[in-house]
Amino acid sequence: MSSVLLDAVRRRLAESGAEPTPARVAAALRAQGRLLGDAEILGGTESLRCELVGTGPLEPLLADPAVTDVLVSAPDRVWVDRGHGLERAGITFADAASVRRLAQRLAAVAGRRLDDARPWVDARLPDGTRMHAVIPPVAVGSTCLSLRTVRPRAFTLPELTAEGTVPPGGDRLLAALVAARASFLISGGTGSGKTTLLSALLGLVAERERIVLAEDASELRPDHPHVVRLESRPANQEGAGRVTLRDLVRQALRMRPDRIVVGEVRGAEVTELLAALNTGHQGAGTVHANAAADVPARLEALGTAAGLDRAALHSQLAAALDVVIHLVRGSGGHRRIAEIHVLERGPAGLVTTVPAVRHGGDSLVYERGWERLRDLIGGAW
Repeated sequence: MSSVLLDAVRRRLAESGAEPTPARVAAALRAQGRLLGDAEILGGTESLRCELVGTGPLEPLLADPAVTDVLVSAPDRVWVDRGHGLERAGITFADAASVRRLAQRLAAVAGRRLDDARPWVDARLPDGTRMHAVIPPVAVGSTCLSLRTVRPRAFTLPELTAEGTVPPGGDRLLAALVAARASFLISGGTGSGKTTLLSALLGLVAERERIVLAEDASELRPDHPHVVRLESRPANQEGAGRVTLRDLVRQALRMRPDRIVVGEVRGAEVTELLAALNTGHQGAGTVHANAAADVPARLEALGTAAGLDRAALHSQLAAALDVVIHLVRGSGGHRRIAEIHVLERGPAGLVTTVPAVRHGGDSLVYERGWERLRDLIGGAW
């Protein structure tokens, strides 16, 4: 079916303002005065319906429960991640304009703007899917679209153990950390499973406790009966109405939280989170870092950018955070906990991490910081 015919049908449906049901799409196709067979009508109807209502050619990929990410780099370059690394998908768009139209429509569904004046967008779709898009000329050649699906339920700790993400015996240790009300950060690179592990651990929190989540985009899905979700918001077209993670952490403090959780610590909210964890609250979150040992430096950089001097940040960090859990992702896409560190403050007042446990293949390997970690979890172990 020609692109000219499909464009004419798009215009007709847009002008009518009616919901693009299969019957209306088929009627719009027949109204073009072209002799079309039943197969062409059905194929064109499904193609246009997906483009106007769903996610176009990407719909079958997003319907696959094994898919976590769908990435479009060009009309003929679509990649998918099913948990074992990126693989090329046998799906193509008609042209670069089709990718751009889909990205703009998804942005509009999320209540965001994507055009030449605002050439990128980071948003959450109504079904929870996280989307990011960049259009030309910022994206060279073609619109780049990234979609990350959200599981309808969180993985459980036994499931993560069965998958090999949690080492043998690690499930008991992590459960003890949660039961001991330790404050922790989960570190790792992009796609290493930080959010997945955090959701699983929050599901172990006692039912009587109230969890307040602060996220840029709602991705955490803990299986817990008392969760309050707060989500940041960008400024509108007039530059007003922005709500930051820093604002959300401040509000969370007034909501009688037992645990304050920041989905991803990556900006000025680090100062509010550390202050909260120094005032009797327990908390958790994720942070991008190459290794557990790099987390103090990463937090120092974020705190300095937010106006907190080095000495003050390390003083707060020493009292606020107990444990760092570090995840890695292998070349084959397999995610696993590589190490667990405790924090230690040196003579100069600077906080460093000390290895306590590492993944030893078939079992846990205990390191220098194990005694401190065991004291921390106490009777929960």
